[in-house]
Amino acid sequence: MSAQSRTEIALITGASAGIGRAFAQQLAPRCKGMILIGRDADKLASVVAELEHADLSITSLALDLTGTEGLTRVMEAIRQKGPVTMLVNNAGFATHGRFAESDLDMEMAMVNLHCNATLALCRAALPYMKDEGRGVVINVSSIGNFFPVKYSAVYGASKTFLNMFSQALQQEVQADGIRVQCLCPSYTRSDFSSREPLAALDQSKVADELWWNAEDIVAVSLAQLDAEEHAVMCLPDDHNRMLAQRGISAQAAGLA
Repeated sequence: MSAQSRTEIALITGASAGIGRAFAQQLAPRCKGMILIGRDADKLASVVAELEHADLSITSLALDLTGTEGLTRVMEAIRQKGPVTMLVNNAGFATHGRFAESDLDMEMAMVNLHCNATLALCRAALPYMKDEGRGVVINVSSIGNFFPVKYSAVYGASKTFLNMFSQALQQEVQADGIRVQCLCPSYTRSDFSSREPLAALDQSKVADELWWNAEDIVAVSLAQLDAEEHAVMCLPDDHNRMLAQRGISAQAAGLA
């Protein structure tokens, strides 16, 4: 399924800022309805005000997906507002520091958001996509899923989960007309990188050419889907594909 074809209803998590907001902006012309999820009610309302028009119905839910209550509300929205034919699992955050000294509750909340929420929403949406004979699932991962991320051990591991889950899921649902993409952004200028603890890091050490805008990351994602490419993994450019290949090669060498 091409993302350029008419998408009846798109559900986007983490839609109030950054990559999620960019997905909402770029998918709005293709949709008759959107379900936008985010924690910040004011920012979410701003997105709705920007996008809403007579031909687009938007349901917004300001809630936290790290717990069962928030997930239950979103799954009910899928049931009531569906069928969802595009699901963008984008919500996420990062931690930084030595794992042995970390806030375990925070680490587990991150795993819940990146992994458990993705599982729950995919499980809720896929039966409707199968009935429709079409659908797109985009799981937003990270270039960091290809190699160990020192001081962000749990973050990197949770993103590697999305990598493997997305590839296996595509094998299961391809015959049903459903596309699965695992989007692996590089450094992205967004609220994600400006929030603590990442905001406290010296980001000037990252070369300017490695930084991406959220809008450009989303454009790459949708262009790959529109081109009917069947690769599950989506990396923004040749440099990031080279980094990913190095990470894969290093892991393979470690098996010897």
